[in-house]
Amino acid sequence: MKRLGFLMFGLGLTTGSVFGQNDYDTRSADPQSQDAVVRAQTVRETRVTRPEQQKNEHDRSSEFAAPNAMPSSPAFENQPDKGKTLGFEFYRDPLNAKKPMQTFEETMKADVAARPKVMKTQRELLLRRYDLTPRLDREAKMSRGKPLAVGPTARLPAGMTWQKLADMSPPEIRVKNMFPYPALPHPKQSPGGQVFTQAQIDMFPRLERFDVEHDLPEAFLPEFPPAMFLQNRPELGDVSRGEVVSINNYYRLFKDILTPVQLDGLRMLLTPFPQEEFNPTDDRKSAQPSLGVTCLDCHVNGHTTGQFHLSPDIRPEERRFRLDTVSLRGLFNQQIHGSKRSLRSVEDFTEFEFRTAYFNGDAIHSMKKGLTIFDRIHVSHMAQLQNMLDFPPAPKLNTQGRLDPSKATAHELRGEKVFFGKGQCVSCHQPPSFLDQQMHDLKLERFVNEPGDGPIKTFTLRGIKDSPPYLHDGRLLTLEDTVEFFNLVLQLKLTDEEKSDLVAYMRQL
Repeated sequence: MKRLGFLMFGLGLTTGSVFGQNDYDTRSADPQSQDAVVRAQTVRETRVTRPEQQKNEHDRSSEFAAPNAMPSSPAFENQPDKGKTLGFEFYRDPLNAKKPMQTFEETMKADVAARPKVMKTQRELLLRRYDLTPRLDREAKMSRGKPLAVGPTARLPAGMTWQKLADMSPPEIRVKNMFPYPALPHPKQSPGGQVFTQAQIDMFPRLERFDVEHDLPEAFLPEFPPAMFLQNRPELGDVSRGEVVSINNYYRLFKDILTPVQLDGLRMLLTPFPQEEFNPTDDRKSAQPSLGVTCLDCHVNGHTTGQFHLSPDIRPEERRFRLDTVSLRGLFNQQIHGSKRSLRSVEDFTEFEFRTAYFNGDAIHSMKKGLTIFDRIHVSHMAQLQNMLDFPPAPKLNTQGRLDPSKATAHELRGEKVFFGKGQCVSCHQPPSFLDQQMHDLKLERFVNEPGDGPIKTFTLRGIKDSPPYLHDGRLLTLEDTVEFFNLVLQLKLTDEEKSDLVAYMRQL
């Protein structure tokens, strides 16, 4: 809320860190002018000096209000509702409005007032479930140097241990309500929608919502900015150069690296289009009308920084589940896309993601908020760029995706043995990309009084240390939590040493 007053008057960057030396001469003292997206949607105030600029009595009259419209016939006085529409009208009334003719200002005022309680409720839920005090590894780091948080973070009841819990049967865990990893809910299930991390909002305030905020501590999120790797130029390593790739800097960064087709695809991925919460209508959740969000607002630098929304593929609203933004790294080697939709090409994923996920799975909303039809040429260009995104280097893996014994530690080698053996991890996460191109149902309803999620695609484990939190809804804050989760769900009976070894191995993928 601390930036909301600023947002009410105009959105802009708070730092210039996305710009390199070549941009210095084009900078302005006004921070709003540094973001091309903000510049495009900001009306510049001008002095009122000309007669035609003055507001007159007609301009200020109430006759423009719909309830004051003169009926086309006095005969309506004798008709039902006097010929008026007294209910909601989809095209003009905000979605989820409490009454017809509700204004954006009324909606925003109510949402702003409710936000502290919404986030307090979510914070209390998280504190009951997790120890959110960050414990950072002294040596293990993400690709650009952010320390890894160490778990497990889940709280167990007094007197309970992980080993005791693993000895219980699934029905016993369910009856006693002992499962430590129930589904992680969206802080505001209705209306749900895309929620960005604070680090990203600090750089791009246009992405802040006035009704809800991100709920997980920064220590349990990916790096910002994340590293970016290209499979067509592996010798370059991280090509982000410490910048968040945006419409402002993409050409300078990549004009000598990408082909014209790939460069055009990147431009499209960085171009904002209307989205459910960020659009020009009264349905938006941004203080100012918005051009929308870009594909790489969510998949920053082709990766993720922990943004979340709700799965677009389920109804009714209360049945939908939280969905953590996944990385686009290694998309070239994946044969199915979307946690539920099982799309079979990057092109289909790109097109369908915009038409549905952008609008919470409701293509009808897009006609009101900003329908855009992508021709297949632009879709293919966007797909070509996505197919260039690579995993981070894994120097201890050989060409078959196995540890090189001359480089790995004994700790890591023991973990690999667990991964390919007792841990059963390889049954779904097969090298070298560490996925099996399948969808699986963990049947979590065995352990917790929830309906379960049904089949969800296998996500790659390559570069997994860069992508916390884990599982489709982000309920597993660390790799240690992930190991404890699967030890229970798959009933593996791993020892404490085997769990530690497995984490050490996964950090090398």
